[in-house]
Amino acid sequence: MNEKVTDYEHLASQIKDLSKQLGFARTGITDTNLSKAGEQLKVWLGKNYHGSMHYMQSHGSKRYRPDQLVPETIRIICVALEYRTDDMQSMESRLSENSKAYISRYAMGRDYHKLVRKKLQLLASEITKLIGPFGYRVFTDSAPVMEKPLAEKAGLGWIGKHSNLLNKNNGSWFFLGEIYTDLPLPIDEPATNHCGTCASCMEVCPTQAIVEPYVVDARRCIAYLTIENKAAIPEDLRPLIGNRIFGCDDCQLFCPFNKFSSESDIDDFKPRHQLDNSSLIELFNWNEDDFDLKTRGSAIRRTGYEGWLRNIAVALGNALRNSPQDKQILAALANKTEHPSALVREHVQWALQQSDTTD
Repeated sequence: MNEKVTDYEHLASQIKDLSKQLGFARTGITDTNLSKAGEQLKVWLGKNYHGSMHYMQSHGSKRYRPDQLVPETIRIICVALEYRTDDMQSMESRLSENSKAYISRYAMGRDYHKLVRKKLQLLASEITKLIGPFGYRVFTDSAPVMEKPLAEKAGLGWIGKHSNLLNKNNGSWFFLGEIYTDLPLPIDEPATNHCGTCASCMEVCPTQAIVEPYVVDARRCIAYLTIENKAAIPEDLRPLIGNRIFGCDDCQLFCPFNKFSSESDIDDFKPRHQLDNSSLIELFNWNEDDFDLKTRGSAIRRTGYEGWLRNIAVALGNALRNSPQDKQILAALANKTEHPSALVREHVQWALQQSDTTD
């Protein structure tokens, strides 16, 4: 680190200006003290709310001790990058169309990990131009980093009852990123909580995964079930998933603060391959090569081809509950009854059984 730099107040202001020029909506700086968040994490893990996400506990205290993950870290520069590219009314409408696929809006375009990380690296390079070499490492939803508690401490927003970060002027449709650094920058004031008595997110959660304010049981969360979970989706939860085949946005979609959110103008976040308006059957008919080609550079790859078919089979089964004799759906499912994957076959059989289900 360049020892000649002494005006860290000015440097912090310059960093925020540079960050804005790179397209980040907000930037804040905080210290490394995550003791409260660390205790909350231990309780959450103790209740097994992480399900099969074993990586949540595999790094010990590094997750809430940034200086253990990156030695000599004393500050974290936190940024927010908005990603919503369509209006919320359209998203809400898509949820009611049984034959259409609903994909969480963060996964519509290019994989945000690469985009945010690239911008953070550019920001670090610009800081280097100002002060010379310094110690840093960039992160975005990667490695054992407690992004939301850090962002809350840095003043970017508060953690809402749905466990997502909320900003009273911009809602929650944004990605987070961090630069761990050894620069002794001044820290910002933490955000204050504005949820009040509102419980919209808890009420609309399809699987009631928000088991108490600010606590999500991932094992019931559709995002977990359709992405992180690699096993069978519990049968009692399948009817509740509806047409959501990759993630779920409901807790954001119906949050009052998101009426203040802005649409992103970043082209890379715009939907690719018409994923914002595709039928379940069309996506179910993708072969593995189609999946590989059309999800290249996309966060959707995280679920894998088997998981993709598993998720869509569940959604098709739910569509059959509304249209039991839909010949196109029945034919699409019948075409996969002999699929090589036992996981896929199980969910296809369940889906076919829904044509005989009456409420």
